[in-house]
Amino acid sequence: MLLPLLTLVYGAALAAAKLLSLSELQWTLQNAEGLIKVSAQQPSQVHLDLKDANVITEPLLGINDFSERWIVTDSWIYQADLSSIIAQHSQSNNTSKTLLVFYGLDTVANVTVAGHLVAWVNNQFQQYVYDITDYLASPLANDTSLNISFESPITYGQNISSRADVEMEIAPAFEWPDVRQFMRKISSDFGWDWGPGFAPSGVFKPAYLVTLSDSPDNEAADISVSHPILVSQSNGIFIEESALEVSKVGQSPNVRPDESADWLVNVTLAIRSIRADANPTVTVSVPELNIDSGPLKLSAIPAATNASTFVSATFTVPEGVPQRWFPYTLGTPTLYNFTVTLNIAGLPAASYITRSGFRTIFLAQTPYSQEDVEQRGIIPGDQWHFEVNGKAIYSKGSNLTPFDVFYARTTTEKVRWILDSVVKSGQIMLRVWGGGIYQPSDELTGGYDFYSLCDELGILVWSELGFSDATYPMNDFFLESVEREVKQNVRRVKKHPSNVQWAGGNEIEPLLIIVNATTVPITVGNLTIGPGPLDPRFFDNYVGLFQNFLHDIVLQEQSSVAYTACSTTNGVLSLDPYVLRLNNVTAGHIYGNTELYNYDSSQSFNYSTYPQARFVNEFGFISMPSFYSWEEVLESPDDFAFNSTVVMSRDHHSPAFGLEFPNPNAIEGQIEMTLAVERWLPTPGTADANQTFTQWCWSTQVFQSLYMQSEIAFYRRGSGRGENNLGAIMWQLNDVWQGTSWSAIEYSGRWKVMQYGLTNIFTPVIAYPFWVPETETLEVAVTSDLWEAVEGTVQLTWYDWHGTSLNTSSHTFAVPSLNSTVAYTDQGLNNILPAGFKAEDVWAMLTLTATVDGQTVTHEQQFVPTSLANANLVDPQIKVTSADGITFTLSAQGGVAPFTWLDHPSGTVGYFVDVKSDKPLNGFYLVPGADRTGE
Repeated sequence: MLLPLLTLVYGAALAAAKLLSLSELQWTLQNAEGLIKVSAQQPSQVHLDLKDANVITEPLLGINDFSERWIVTDSWIYQADLSSIIAQHSQSNNTSKTLLVFYGLDTVANVTVAGHLVAWVNNQFQQYVYDITDYLASPLANDTSLNISFESPITYGQNISSRADVEMEIAPAFEWPDVRQFMRKISSDFGWDWGPGFAPSGVFKPAYLVTLSDSPDNEAADISVSHPILVSQSNGIFIEESALEVSKVGQSPNVRPDESADWLVNVTLAIRSIRADANPTVTVSVPELNIDSGPLKLSAIPAATNASTFVSATFTVPEGVPQRWFPYTLGTPTLYNFTVTLNIAGLPAASYITRSGFRTIFLAQTPYSQEDVEQRGIIPGDQWHFEVNGKAIYSKGSNLTPFDVFYARTTTEKVRWILDSVVKSGQIMLRVWGGGIYQPSDELTGGYDFYSLCDELGILVWSELGFSDATYPMNDFFLESVEREVKQNVRRVKKHPSNVQWAGGNEIEPLLIIVNATTVPITVGNLTIGPGPLDPRFFDNYVGLFQNFLHDIVLQEQSSVAYTACSTTNGVLSLDPYVLRLNNVTAGHIYGNTELYNYDSSQSFNYSTYPQARFVNEFGFISMPSFYSWEEVLESPDDFAFNSTVVMSRDHHSPAFGLEFPNPNAIEGQIEMTLAVERWLPTPGTADANQTFTQWCWSTQVFQSLYMQSEIAFYRRGSGRGENNLGAIMWQLNDVWQGTSWSAIEYSGRWKVMQYGLTNIFTPVIAYPFWVPETETLEVAVTSDLWEAVEGTVQLTWYDWHGTSLNTSSHTFAVPSLNSTVAYTDQGLNNILPAGFKAEDVWAMLTLTATVDGQTVTHEQQFVPTSLANANLVDPQIKVTSADGITFTLSAQGGVAPFTWLDHPSGTVGYFVDVKSDKPLNGFYLVPGADRTGE
C-alpha cells in the first residue's frame, strides 16, 4: 500500500511529532543587531522573508539588486520556539531519539538547540543530520529555542581569502569579488553575466525533526511509503540516504557495457537505528515484473543515532525481462516501482517505494580507428558522444541555469513547465550547469522535483559538480567538505535513468589553457592574470582536484555513467588510469568537445567561424526579454526604453566585474544586440515609444533565433561529415530574472522566439539551406538523427515578397541513420535565383516530406539570399480572425510577413500550436493565400 505523501507529512498524524516539518514551527528572522525582527517561513531565504514582512519590496523590481545589497553584508538569525517539543521529549520514554535534519542550509551558519551549539556548517550542497536528544533534555538557562545564525557570505568569503595561508585563485568576479572560489555555495549567487548577485542566505530546503521510538507501531507494519524519510513515521530508524543503481553486470563507467549481460541492481542505505541487528536484511521487489530479490544479507547495523551506518546489497535481473528506459524521441521512458524493505530485529519492516529504470549510458571518448579515418572520412582524433542502450545518439538540448535567484521559491509546477517546454521543442538533453545548484530529486527533500520529472518525461540530464570558471584551493579543510558534498549528491542521483554523466565543473580547463597561452596580461575587472605560462601550481591543483580527487569519488560511488573532468575539455590521454589530455594535442585532430561565443554579428552566418567539433556543449547570443517581462520589473514609464538606465543595469554582458552600478560594461551587450538587428533585420521604429521598445526587444529575439538555428543546423550536418558531430547543447534554456540573457524561455515561463526556433531546428529530420555568399554557393542539406534510414523529397519554392510563387523544384534524398546528405547544390546567383530577380526581391521556402515508420514527417525552412534589412519587403496587411478567442487564423492580405508573431497577454504562459501539425509554431513566414491557424 502506498500512503499519500502529504497526509503523512502535514496531516493530523504529526501530533506525535515523529516526523515534524520545521515549516510547522513559528519562525522569526532578525539581523545581528536586532534592529529588524519579522515573522519568517521555512524553507525560505532572508530576502523572501523581508519581502513578505514589507521591509523590502520584491528583490527583482527595478534596481533592487543594487539597493538591497545591504542585506547580504549583514548576518541573520532564524529562531523558532521548541518548548512544546522539549515538553513532549521530557514525557517520552528514555529510549526515544530526536534528530534534526537539514536538506540544505545556505550557507555559513551556527545551529543551536536549547542554548547548545549543535554545529557550524559551511556547505550549501550538503545535507546535515544531528542527534539533538541530549540538548532537548537539558536546556541551558531555560533556552527553548532553535537558532540558525547565518553569517554574511560576503564577510565569510573575504575573511577566508585574506588569510595569510590562503593562496589566491583565478576567479573572475562577475559582481562580488574574491568570494565564490573559497565557498561551497552557488557560484552565480555572487553575480554572473546573465543574473544578479543577491548571495542569499537561509534554510533553503525542507528540514525536519525526526523522533525515533523504540516502541514498534504494529499498525504500520508492511506499509510501503512513498519516500525513505517517511519510514520514520512508524519506526525506530531514519534512512539518512537511500541510493539505488541499475547497471549491467561487470559494467564500469569508462568501458562500453555488454548489452547482453544481466542487470545488476544495487541498493545502498545510510541508517541511523535505535535498535541493533547483527544480521539485518533488505528485500527489493519490482511488482510490475514479478521480481523479488528475497532477503539479501547486510552488514551489521549498530544501535546508533549520532552517526549513520552504510549498508548495501545487490541482486541481478535477467536481461530481456524489463523494458528499457529510452529518451522520449527514441522510445519509451519506462519506469518501474522498486519496493525496498529493510528488516531490523525488533522493529517493524521499513518499506518504501522508489522509481527507476533499466538503461545503459556510455560516453565514447576513445580514438577513432584508422579504418574510420580512411573509409568513413573521419577527421583523426577522439570520439566524444553518448550512446544509449548500445546505440549512438545525437544530443540535442540546452544548458540549465538555476530556476530562480532564490531557490526557496522554485516550485515543481514551474519546473514541470520548463521541462514540458524542453520536450515540446524536441530537445532530449539538459546540461545542469556547474555554477548553479545540484538539482533535487523530489519535493520532500529538495523543495521541488527535477530528476524524477526528467525520468518520467524521458529527458537526458548531463549532471555537473558545483565548480565553475575558477581555480580552487586544495587544502584539507576544503577537500573534506567537497568530498562529503560530492558523495551525497552522486549517491542520490544515481537511481535516475535520466542521468548521463558527471562533469567535474564548468569551463575550468579551457580557462587555464587560454590564460597559460596568453602573451600579454589579461585584466578582468579587479583581476589581472597572465601573461603565460601560469604558475605550475594552477595546473597541478586542477589535475589534483578534477583528474584525481573528484574522479575517484564519483567512480567509487557509482558505475553506470562516465566522469569527465570539465564541461569543455580536450578529453583524455587515457581512461584507465584516468589522464587528461590538456595541451597534448596534434594539429589537425579533433579532441573532446568545445563551445563557441562570437558577438561579431557580421560573422554570425559565416560557417567558417563555427567549430568543427565532435560535440558543442555551449553556444549562444544574447537577447532582450519581452515587453511583458519588462512590465513585471520596470517601475517608471521612462524605464521602458532600450538603453534606459534600469534596462541597461539588467544587461550583465559584459559584467561589471565588481560592485560598480550601473554596470559600466553593459554598453557592450547593448551595442552587440543593436548592430545585429541593424545588420540583419528591418530597424524598429514607430511613433509610439513603448511600441518601439517592444519591437526592439522582439527583434533581438528574432536575430538570436536565426543565429542559433544556423549554428545548430551546421553542427547537426556535421553528423555526416568528417567531424562526426553528435551533440549541440545551446546556451541557455531559462532565466533567473527579467533581464538580457542568452535564454530561450523568460523568467515567467514565456517562450522567446528562439524557443519556437529550437522546435523547428531540433525536428528529427530537417532540410537547411547553407549559403556561402563569398562563392555564391547554396547547399540544401538534409539531416536526420533517427536510428533508421530516411528517404523523401525537398521542395524548393521561390517567392517574391508580394507572395507570388515564381518557380518550384523537387529534390529527392536518402539519408542514412544518424547522418546527413546533400539534397541540392548550385553556385552563382544567376543559376540559383529565379530569372530576372535580384536577391533583395525573392526568398525560398524549403518543404521536406518523408515517411518514417509509416508516418509522414515534414519540415519547413526559409532561405533569404540577403539580409532582411535589405530585402524589399511589402506591407503584409495581416488579418486575424477568431470565433472563440482560442483558435486564431492569420492571413496576409498584402505581402509576405517574415516572423509573424502571436503573443499571449500579460500574465499568461503557454505556447501556440499549429492545428495542422499539432506542433508549436510561432515566428513563421505568412504567405498570401496560405493562411495559418493556431491555438
